[in-house]
Amino acid sequence: MGSGSVVSPMTDRTVHLPVAAQPSIDDIVSLTQRAEDRGYRRAWLPETWGRDAATVLSAMAERTDDIGIGPSILNVYSRSPALVGQTAATLQELSDGRMRLGIGPSGPAVIEGWHGQSFERPLRRTREYIDIVRQVLSGETVDYAGEEFTVGGFRLRCDPPETPVSIDAAGMGPKSVELAGRFADGWHALMLTPDGIRDRLEDLRRGAELGDRDPDDVRATLSMTCAVSEDGERARELARQHLAFYVGAMGTFYRETLSRQGYEETAEAVATAWGNGDQAAASAAIDDDLLSDLGAVGTPEEARAQLRKFEDIDGLDRVAVSFPRGAEQEELEATIDALAPEE
Repeated sequence: MGSGSVVSPMTDRTVHLPVAAQPSIDDIVSLTQRAEDRGYRRAWLPETWGRDAATVLSAMAERTDDIGIGPSILNVYSRSPALVGQTAATLQELSDGRMRLGIGPSGPAVIEGWHGQSFERPLRRTREYIDIVRQVLSGETVDYAGEEFTVGGFRLRCDPPETPVSIDAAGMGPKSVELAGRFADGWHALMLTPDGIRDRLEDLRRGAELGDRDPDDVRATLSMTCAVSEDGERARELARQHLAFYVGAMGTFYRETLSRQGYEETAEAVATAWGNGDQAAASAAIDDDLLSDLGAVGTPEEARAQLRKFEDIDGLDRVAVSFPRGAEQEELEATIDALAPEE
């Protein structure tokens, strides 16, 4: 890729590795190494129904030198907060201080359907999770009595991290974003339009102020669906299928998020078509305007232009380039290259 094909970002760019299972751990590490070579600041690894995040993050840490690593996200139901504190400390040691932790409640489809846990009080659980993980990472004895968790006498039997591990919280609705601003070190956003991210940034600032914190100290990261191809229609089709899957198959949160941003009719059409088993109709309900309002999709020139409008948003600190589920390895690589930050 020539030097004329990169742009200078207003925000730092990170990469959100594919949610779809890749052929091997080596393929995931290869994408991370490519992102490191292209100047991305961090590689976020999702954890869904494929490989567990801790193991793969270990491989990423061992085979890279400078790029930050982190899960986005670990849910707050399938592991105890003490275990996640241990995991974060271990990965911080292994990566020489490059770890950042992303946590969040996920949703009922994942927590109840896949992990067999009751999806109750997600906000309170997330808040207490942050408290306990921070105490674990401090190296002090944890004696915690909350409404969701009780921990007594736990203490790391290794040195706590020299470089503190920052904890980000994922959230889509106003209250969850406010919670991130009040208690976490950062917020992970997903499936938001430019107007939608501005609205939620107001919630983030309000949360920081409620917690007597400087809003500038809370980092906001937006994960954007990105697909780049010289065949712009191929990129758009990949993005349509990806968004249709999330809105149609992954519970109500994504549908509600789109509706909240003025796309209620589209969200309902996608969900109805998917529920009727017509995935093609669900994808077709997502038009080009919505694609350009939610991500960076199309030819390299089109995608870079769409990315700029998000990077110009005041208060957004990081854009995470993420990928549609059906993208092939060469398409992932082309997207990483086309949207790479300027060195």
